[in-house]
Amino acid sequence: MISKKMKYALKALLFIAAQEGEQVKTKDIAEQAMIPKKFLEQILLELKKGGIIASRQGNTGGYYFLKKPSEVSVADVYRLIDGPIALISCISKNFYEPCSDCPDEASCTIRQTMLEVRDQTLAVMEKTSIADMMN
Repeated sequence: MISKKMKYALKALLFIAAQEGEQVKTKDIAEQAMIPKKFLEQILLELKKGGIIASRQGNTGGYYFLKKPSEVSVADVYRLIDGPIALISCISKNFYEPCSDCPDEASCTIRQTMLEVRDQTLAVMEKTSIADMMN
């Protein structure tokens, strides 16, 4: 299950993308996407630090995409907000750690099953962009 934070991040990005290049205020995102404003501010900051969006201050300011929505995959957002896509650490591509209770990864049936789950989940997340989700 994805976290509420991840769900809100996707909702915010979909709302910003729908504005087609216009800068969007936090207040408008919070109201229209039904996201608590304080929580949204934290999420937007993480998305900004991750290089997905940027912001300008002032009356005409707001948040906007740094990349095209078609260039931002669900996997990009997930890793930034929720971390590893893998369900166990010994199969993670970016956050690998060996299991302390497993003497042999090669013969671990749990690892093999979770590897297949990760690969299929990752394939869908990597091929699906924010733009794809809008259609």
